[in-house]
Amino acid sequence: MTREKSPNREKALKIWLKSGREKKLSEIAAELGLNPSMVRKWKSVDKWADIPETGRPRGAKKGNQNAKGNKGGKGGPPGNDKAVTHGMFRKFEPQDPEYLEILEMAQQMEPIDMIWYNITKGFQKIVWAQRIFFVQDKDDKTKELKKSKLATSDKMDVEETEWEIQFAWDKHAAAMKAEAVIMREIRGAIKQFLAIAPENDERRLKLEQMQADVEKTKMQIEELKNGENDKPTEINVKRWSNVTRP
Repeated sequence: MTREKSPNREKALKIWLKSGREKKLSEIAAELGLNPSMVRKWKSVDKWADIPETGRPRGAKKGNQNAKGNKGGKGGPPGNDKAVTHGMFRKFEPQDPEYLEILEMAQQMEPIDMIWYNITKGFQKIVWAQRIFFVQDKDDKTKELKKSKLATSDKMDVEETEWEIQFAWDKHAAAMKAEAVIMREIRGAIKQFLAIAPENDERRLKLEQMQADVEKTKMQIEELKNGENDKPTEINVKRWSNVTRP
């Protein structure tokens, strides 16, 4: 006996389509008093993403030119992005509910927000890594057991052990290399962000102020090296004011 479908299953689909396919599944679930995982399952099983924009079944009327150049079984003609629009490749994605929820959130994010997330996430990685990569001094050595086994020698059992030893300079070099890689990623992300961020974006102003502070510090260091730090000259004040100007 076939189990009757829940009426909420059709309601959830209608709410999603009515929102222009933009409403979050968690919001639909809350509206219907359901568990979000249930709505995610319905979306996956019923292939909501494959439903044509018009709501009509797939296929074209006689004489329709949309499939011109298609010999069948190959999708559309070259350059046709119908598969991308209708989510054909979704069936190849992992069907884990949390994975699908993250994917849906990512699809709703603006590129500028993705870039900003990468900037902040990169900085977080650098700070968090200090707990792992911290090297106390040149005598800071790490010794870890790599392999241990019993071997027989002259009718005696002998334990053979192999140790992995990392000296301070090894650990410090690895830390510097890892940090350099992350910093390259952050610098690239900052350039991308500044290239597309609106002039009045608060995050843009924050980054520009950070860059201005760095430039000001560089000027101060150069003047200390050149012995120009006795008095703040009019030229120096003018240079600093130009750098720190918002």
